[in-house]
Amino acid sequence: MQPIHVDDFARLAVEQSGRRENVTVEAIGPETFTYRELVRAIGEAIGRRRPAVSVPPWLGFTVGRLAGRLVGDVVVTRDEIRCLMGDLLYVDAPPAGATKLTAWAREHCDTLGRRYTSELARRRR
Repeated sequence: MQPIHVDDFARLAVEQSGRRENVTVEAIGPETFTYRELVRAIGEAIGRRRPAVSVPPWLGFTVGRLAGRLVGDVVVTRDEIRCLMGDLLYVDAPPAGATKLTAWAREHCDTLGRRYTSELARRRR
């Protein structure tokens, strides 16, 4: 995974908005993580160890679906699991964004992960 900060993504979108030709832009940030590394990095930033447990894909999807029902959201999809397992969330390209997730997470450690925000509820509003 190569997360990009929303401000970097917005800047990139504005830069590309004036172009007339079709282009493919790899909208990625400057850091690359496996899912396990991402969980570890965020846990370190907030000062809480967050273990990642390996489970079969079907079990991860089932637990994610149950968790989604509890919070009224879609926590993980089969496509997301497939992309994570197939290394489809990585490209070999220079980063388009400059903001490092690890630095951002350390700066926001007091509030990061304190409250759950439902993606579905946000889209309904």
